[in-house]
Formats: sequence, C-alpha cells, structure tokens
Amino acid sequence: MPENKRLEYKEKITNTFLKTVSAFSNYDGGKIIFGIRDDGSISPLSDPEAQKLDIENRINDSISPQPDYSLEITDNGRTITLDVKPGHRKPYMYKSKAYKRNDTATIEADQLELTRLILEGQNIGYEELPARNQDLKFSVLERSLKKKPGIQSLTEDILKSLGLYSSENGYNIAAEILADENSFAGISSVKFGKNISTIRKRMTAEHSSVISEIDEVTAMFETFYIYEEIDGIVRQTKEQIPREAFREALANAVIHRAWDIPAEITVFMFDDRIEITSPGGLVSGLSKDEYLRGGISIPRNRILAEVFLRIGLIEKLGTGILRIKDFYRENLVKPVFDVMDNSIRVILPVISDFSLNEDEKMIYSLLSGSGPLSTGEVAAQVPFGRSKVLSILRDLVERNIISVEGSGRGTKYHI
Repeated sequence: MPENKRLEYKEKITNTFLKTVSAFSNYDGGKIIFGIRDDGSISPLSDPEAQKLDIENRINDSISPQPDYSLEITDNGRTITLDVKPGHRKPYMYKSKAYKRNDTATIEADQLELTRLILEGQNIGYEELPARNQDLKFSVLERSLKKKPGIQSLTEDILKSLGLYSSENGYNIAAEILADENSFAGISSVKFGKNISTIRKRMTAEHSSVISEIDEVTAMFETFYIYEEIDGIVRQTKEQIPREAFREALANAVIHRAWDIPAEITVFMFDDRIEITSPGGLVSGLSKDEYLRGGISIPRNRILAEVFLRIGLIEKLGTGILRIKDFYRENLVKPVFDVMDNSIRVILPVISDFSLNEDEKMIYSLLSGSGPLSTGEVAAQVPFGRSKVLSILRDLVERNIISVEGSGRGTKYHI
C-alpha cells in the first residue's frame, strides 16, 4: 500500500517521525511503519525489541502532552508498526510546534490551525468565543423565533438558552453571526447564462443576519428555478430544483462553514445545476464516508445548528444529506457531494425528464440491481462490446446519472 495521509513509511528511526506523531495526534490518527522504504519494500530492522523501546522513549520524551499510541513488532520481526490515535488534549507539540498532514507530507501547522487545535482541545468552537461587537440587535432572529409557539419576544433568558449569551462573557460570535448587523463574509451568488462568460445576475448578501442572507439568496433562487404553469384553469407551481433541497443545502453550508476565515459561501447558478461551496472541509472526527452516508451530527458550528433547528431552517441534525438525496430519489441525475480538504461543494441538478435509450436503460438497470460493477462485469451481461459499454458508462458519469469509484483496473460504476 502506498503512503497516504494516514500512513507513513520510515526506513530508519530518526527524530523526524516525531513530527508525524504530532500530526496524527492532532487530527485523525495514523500509522508509521519502521523498516519500510519509500517504495514499500521491507528494509529489516536489527534488534526490533531494542528499537521498539527507543521509539517509545523518543515519543515520551519529546511529545507534549503524552499522545495515545501503541507499538507492535510486525512482519515476523522485520518491521515495527506505530499506531497513533487521534488525541483529545490538543495541540500535541514537538519542540514547541504543532504539525499536520498535507497529503503524504508532514508540515508545521500555521497560526490559524494552531488556534483551532487549542480551541478543539478545550472543546470550544470558534463561534463560542466572545463577540468583538457587544452592541447587537436581533430583530430578524426575533421574528423567526416568534413564528414558533410560546415565544413572544427575544429575552435575555432565551438568548442564554440558545447559547448566544452568558453573564460572564456577553454575546458570542454565534450571536454576532445571527445579529441584524455583523462583519462576517456572507454568501455570494451568481446566475450564469449559456456559459460562465455571461452573467445574468450577481448578488452578495453580507453584513446582515445570516438568516436574512439565506432568505435573500433563496429569493434569487426562486426567480430562476421556480415558475408557474397553467394547465386549463389550474395554476401549478413547478420547481426545476427542489426548493427544500436548495434551502437544506444552503443552511448546511452555513452551519458547517469555517467562520474564522474571511471567505464567502458561493452559490453558482447554471441552467442545468446549482453549485454551493462552503469554506472549510469536514470537521475533525467525521470521515468523508460518514458525511456522505448522513445520519451523523457533528456540525462545525453547534450553536448555529441548534438555532437553525429551532427556527425550522433545518429539519433535523445530521439528516441534511439524506434529505437532499431523498428529494432526487425519482430523478436520474443525482446530487453530487464533493468533499475537499478546505471546502465542501454540493451540486444540485435541475430535475430532468429526459429518457435513456435502450442500451443506456440496459446498463442503468444492471447497476440498479447490484453493487458497483466494473466495465468487464457490465460487458459480460449485455449484448454489445466492451468499447461501447465503456463509452456509455463514461457518458452516464458525465451526465451525473451514475457514479464512478476507483481507478485503473479497480474502476467500478454504481448508481
């Protein structure tokens, strides 16, 4: 197996591995295997018991606080595997510096990352820090809350119960984000024409309550993707993209974004799709697979998530991905969720009524009735050649009707 973000090989034992121990402890854990060359071949260690003790002593003497790890002699005594667990007392420092993984390399964490690690080690979110501006007004939030039974006005006690205010520290950053005016980057929206060189409308919703910003962008969405159709005497509302799917995706972009960087959420509107991109990758402790499966609630901004749930902007914590997928259950073209290190992008396709030709239907039916299939496995079950199968598969991927995973001989296709 080649090196990756959570696996590193070391041919010899030198102090450079301690930087990676810091990185693995600070983030998602990982393994270092000693006695392995960069190409993956074994370079047997001499006296593995003594070298195992040497590794343990170096970690205990050099990393602070003490990381959680285990050591095991492997490959019949030729290698040593160091398994480092994700830590709970971050940041883990080596020579007074914290480290992180950047693909297969270990690099020093910058000041922003170090601040995040310190807060995470104290189980504090950025939004829980005291707001820079304590002169805040909440007419937008109050109107949203008053729509719910039992709330007549936004009192200090309610602000405390929502986690927006404390007697010791006053308003926090979450409160500032929800306030009628704030200094944070907002949501930038662009509606393109036939291509990205043609812009039909551009709008930036910023420096107001994030609730108002969501409403402004939703109104722009409705202008281009919601229309009325008259059939006889009946007037029907048609949604090119499900309204609730859009609001769910936009609200999730807000509660999962990184507010400690001055970057906007972007909403790019095309004739055939909408792309919503939020700054900040996945929150620590949540894997890409767990995010895509849905049902697990680890929002980066916990207070905002609870407020959004209270005012009905989201249905239930942890169900956003599942709900978006459900809105498209009858559509051939499915939403796409791109998870990158520093951003998350959700692509919502326009609801389509196009049909597949007979050959495409045959392949689509095969993939619908089984797990992921390779080109060869599909070709073995259809009455035409491999090259045509590959062409159809690639076209269906391009149209977002099916998905592809793996590469080379391990490439497989699925619905």
